[in-house]
Amino acid sequence: MVVHAVISLVLAAAPQSAPRFVDRSVALSIAPAGGHAAWGDVNVDGWPDLWAGGVLWLNREGKSFTRVDAPGEGVIADIDNDGTGDLVSFAPIAVTRGVRDGESVRFEPMKLPELPVAISRGVAVGDFDNDGFVDAYFGGYEHWPTQTTYPSILLMNEGGKTFRVAANSAERRTRGVTACDFDEDGDLDLYRSNYRLQPNSLLVNDGKGGFTDEATARGAVATSDGFEGGHSIGACFGDFDNDGRFDLFAGNFAHVDSRGDQPKSRFLRNLGPTKGWAFEDLGECGVWYQESYASPAAADFDNDGDLDLFFTTVYAVASFKKPNHPVLFRNDPKAGDAEWVFADATAGSGLESLPPTYQAAWADVNRDGLIDLVAAGKLFVNEGPAKTHWLGLRLRGDGFKVNRDAIGAQVRVSLPDGRTLSRQVEAGTGEGNANSPMLHFGLGDCGGPLKVEIRWPNGERISATIDRVDRVLEITKEVPAP
Repeated sequence: MVVHAVISLVLAAAPQSAPRFVDRSVALSIAPAGGHAAWGDVNVDGWPDLWAGGVLWLNREGKSFTRVDAPGEGVIADIDNDGTGDLVSFAPIAVTRGVRDGESVRFEPMKLPELPVAISRGVAVGDFDNDGFVDAYFGGYEHWPTQTTYPSILLMNEGGKTFRVAANSAERRTRGVTACDFDEDGDLDLYRSNYRLQPNSLLVNDGKGGFTDEATARGAVATSDGFEGGHSIGACFGDFDNDGRFDLFAGNFAHVDSRGDQPKSRFLRNLGPTKGWAFEDLGECGVWYQESYASPAAADFDNDGDLDLFFTTVYAVASFKKPNHPVLFRNDPKAGDAEWVFADATAGSGLESLPPTYQAAWADVNRDGLIDLVAAGKLFVNEGPAKTHWLGLRLRGDGFKVNRDAIGAQVRVSLPDGRTLSRQVEAGTGEGNANSPMLHFGLGDCGGPLKVEIRWPNGERISATIDRVDRVLEITKEVPAP
């Protein structure tokens, strides 16, 4: 198989004494609204653009952003494989096509089939039936204060021209939806974060876009003894222990009241094929208790090779007048110890005392090798330190067997110390957010060469050796012969 690669070299930022985030919103001419946020590459120029609060912010090579009206909230994905990003909105449920307009882009509404009445707070986009076009799964939530449950809806893409309603179900009150081929069988599965002390759903794909909830059988409900489920708002997939398998972090809003000590947030470790792709509930692992935790997002902010976690809150002051605030957790495994340890790294990070928000999404906006964060209506640029190595990979599908954005593709990087860093191209994480499609690998002191395996969403695999790191590398899947 031929791999066409476009290589971009970038300069590292100046070293700093500690990882530090600085609000550069004004300097970069960006004012993201404080709702949910999604990164993507609408104009396919290799720089992550941001969709937030009904506005698309086009990234001008990391130096500034240009504002474009773009209604709704959701994720960015090329639904018709035409090479321009489109918008899949969950609030309201809608799809708008992106159309190039000189150096900008405009959006045209797409007619959808008749839909059941629904209120949604999150969508996951991926090619669930492996036909080369991305589909969309909208989580159905509730109406407040009647607490009427609305259906979750699966829209299957019909060749980029229209969608059909493939399934809808209102048995759970879903807030966040995220997708991953956690069992490595070549199709995307779904994880739904369900509220009102309902069990979370692990929807296992039959390869054709048919899903069966196997959360209980596989240990992925994310609850504690005495409870059927938790108040989950958002979850994220990530290989938190660098064993090459995708684990889960489930974020729970947990009251402590007359009903008891409700289920806290927890890490679910993927046990792999020998254990039937079940999960082991490891508990909090250092994510200390706050009542109103909301939407999590995982990324390696300090480039040591371990996935870290940023976790938002719903309230500034929760029950019993206790302050709540978003927290940055560093993945800090103990040498020679199998225990997962996450330490509070908020102090001195520049993210102290943020207001309540559901917004949390990562992207390397200036491609300097340090991953940045949008949260609480601000863009925080990661300005150090830069003494470690890194690699950025942007995958592109062929538009035939693999969707143009390569959503669902997985990459594994093998390090000399035995760790395997796994990342996936995803469109939907936490509650209603989306990280950048450019995969970010912190490499610590490893300067290469690196062994890399790419698993395309259609099951094809390629392996390569990358000799030079500290750069962004674009890899496009070959177009099949006519």
